[in-house]
Amino acid sequence: MTPRPPRPEDIPAAFAQAWATRDGAAIGALFAEDADFVNVVGLWWHDRAAIAKAHDYALKSFFSETRLTPGVIRVRRLGDAHAVVQCRFRLAGQRAPDGSEAAERRTILTFVAEHREDGWIVVTAQNTDIMEGAESLVRGPDGLAPADYRDT
Repeated sequence: MTPRPPRPEDIPAAFAQAWATRDGAAIGALFAEDADFVNVVGLWWHDRAAIAKAHDYALKSFFSETRLTPGVIRVRRLGDAHAVVQCRFRLAGQRAPDGSEAAERRTILTFVAEHREDGWIVVTAQNTDIMEGAESLVRGPDGLAPADYRDT
């Protein structure tokens, strides 16, 4: 079994290392049995098995050649046994539906973690894409599109 991160700030690196294995079970091992994960388009997985299965599929298909790189990390401790960990990630090498390489993406992944006897484990996570120059999304006839209401 994958060892649990010894500190909350180690979770993003552990996630990136698990990502690099291309094995969804390695990602799942970072999560509690009853964990939740919401991805960038709002798909919501409700346990470790579902989180592992969804990541395994993606890591063996459109994410099979990606590089996930953690950046800035912020940790907010909620007592001794809980923490919110946020990390900016860069994702490069994703395959578009037509097989071409998609442009690099940036995301913020938020983990809520709990300290257990064997280290820190993620109990819930949410991934949010960073959309440059936007402050909201607007649904139009072609779906959601970034929008900016600021005077520039």
